[in-house]
Amino acid sequence: MALSTKVLVIEDDVHIRRLLRAALQRAGHVAVEAGTAREGLSLLDIEKPDAVLLDLGLPDRDGIELIQPIKTRSTATLLVVSAREDVAEKVAALDLGADDYLTKPFDTDELLARIRTALRHRLASSADRELVTVGEIEIDLVHRRVRRAGEEVHLSPKEYELLAELARRPDRVISHTQLLQVVWGPAHATRVDYLRIVVRNLRQKLEADPARPALIQNEPGVGYRLRTTS
Repeated sequence: MALSTKVLVIEDDVHIRRLLRAALQRAGHVAVEAGTAREGLSLLDIEKPDAVLLDLGLPDRDGIELIQPIKTRSTATLLVVSAREDVAEKVAALDLGADDYLTKPFDTDELLARIRTALRHRLASSADRELVTVGEIEIDLVHRRVRRAGEEVHLSPKEYELLAELARRPDRVISHTQLLQVVWGPAHATRVDYLRIVVRNLRQKLEADPARPALIQNEPGVGYRLRTTS
């Protein structure tokens, strides 16, 4: 990125904060650190960061409770970085508005890539998002058309609606519940089997190798992601 971006790290472990600060500074970001939830919310208002890395295990407040206040008070991209591996925690974080979720221990290069991707999509104009291109796949969100290598692909209404929902927030995991509520309605919010059928059909029509999907990726037990980066 041409301009430095400011990243607020809300993490109580001083060693992890140092690791993140070094990685962020090496990538050209400005790192701001907070060791508690209270300090994190204060710095959110003062520093106005472009992105927030949020740990869930904070000493004064559960980090999951900070997601909505952060999203309400800031336009910053929010990535949860936590040692909690429970699927329900990941789903809750995403449903509350987190843009991504990484489990500790993590690879710093992957973390930096996630930050770059999330910021790029956040800064993109709405016009840019009207046409989402991934390799030879083009998803036209205005005219509700999908092309593969220039040829129009026929999708059922549910297939298109699911793909479009993923395309509106590319590279972000969308939870099963969110997808089901948008595409099928609240009454079907637990029917994950509906999702699996439609995703399988989309992969058959869009993936170069449906058995090894690169476009529509599964986060086990959590949701799906439209992958636009390698």
